[in-house]
Amino acid sequence: MTAPLFESTITSLPLLSKGKVRDIYAVDADKLLIVTTDRLSAFDVILPDPIPRKGEVLQAVANFWFEKLGHIVPNQLTGVDPESVVAENEREQVRGRAVVVKRLKPLPIEAVVRGYVIGSGWKDYQETGAICGIALPAGLKMAAKLPAPIFTPATKAAVGDHDENVSFAVAQANCAAELADALAGTGKNGAQLADEARIAALRLYEEASAYAKGRGILIADTKFEFGIDAAGTLHLIDEALTPDSSRFWPADQYEEGKNPPSYDKQYVRDYLETLDWGKVAPGPKLPAEVIARTSAKYIEAYEKLTGQTL
Repeated sequence: MTAPLFESTITSLPLLSKGKVRDIYAVDADKLLIVTTDRLSAFDVILPDPIPRKGEVLQAVANFWFEKLGHIVPNQLTGVDPESVVAENEREQVRGRAVVVKRLKPLPIEAVVRGYVIGSGWKDYQETGAICGIALPAGLKMAAKLPAPIFTPATKAAVGDHDENVSFAVAQANCAAELADALAGTGKNGAQLADEARIAALRLYEEASAYAKGRGILIADTKFEFGIDAAGTLHLIDEALTPDSSRFWPADQYEEGKNPPSYDKQYVRDYLETLDWGKVAPGPKLPAEVIARTSAKYIEAYEKLTGQTL
């Protein structure tokens, strides 16, 4: 097993950006290389310790879903081998953790779908009886399954900032404003694209949830990102239904009224909550046991979902 990769150091391609987890490089005018590192962020702070094999898990899970759900909406994949676009001495950095994708114009929203009342949705429901303005039945308990999944978009925040939940009308307005130039001449508009994203996100969630339930995992909620090509065609981009972008619960430990254990980084969040830390950078070091157990959680999620060994 190779050493954890906290950040990539590829010099054969121009670096475009470094996010919380992914480093993005330009391949050419039409393609990007995305390297999924082993970085972990919690409370929107990148922690100093990488989680071994986390990047491999995230990329493998995303690739699994891209293939399985490709009939719903086109996605970013090109089929180009990441090792073919970097220098020979850089191939180890991309092996098993990178993907070559189409260059697409991102929609300015996080497409969040919730199937259960948990997290910020539970707090919102307790205060307002609704989640992001969507009225829900009275008397729901923590972690209750919703009558039907709901779409609750959020704005995209810069690294270190928090995403902000917005109404669908605001999401449409943001898309209309930011996609106007990109959609000129396509016959489409940003509000229409926001609606396409909403429909696609709900379908993706519903199909993935049904599959995952059969594998013993409940997908409580998830977030998707979408982009458009020059023709205005919607594509699924970034990652899809990974332990970082979703809340995975073991079905056999689910109980309404309680917060079930997660296959995601909730284990790290729970540890951090025990510390005297103000949830601002720099993040605290993690004990070896927390790192090892978090790595095991990610690997277990992949193997349980796919039935394959990483």
